[in-house]
Amino acid sequence: MKTYEFDVVLKGVAEIADERADALFAAGCDDGTPTSCDGMAWIHFDRESPSLEEAIRLAVSQVQSVGFTVSKVEMAIDSEVSTGV
Repeated sequence: MKTYEFDVVLKGVAEIADERADALFAAGCDDGTPTSCDGMAWIHFDRESPSLEEAIRLAVSQVQSVGFTVSKVEMAIDSEVSTGV
């Protein structure tokens, strides 16, 4: 499997409270780190998956299951994809 790095940006959320972070963890986002800066919040993922598409689809689904709305998904151009060797 490969590990993909990407950010799930939340719509209309300035900061993620501890209770919501705990809910994200319980929903399966234990490979994500909730972050916020300048009134914008996102979750940075380092997710193992067979494909980038599958990694993103599952992350978005899990984030939405907690009640967040996803604005967009971002991935750095120079983001590394590592293999689980």
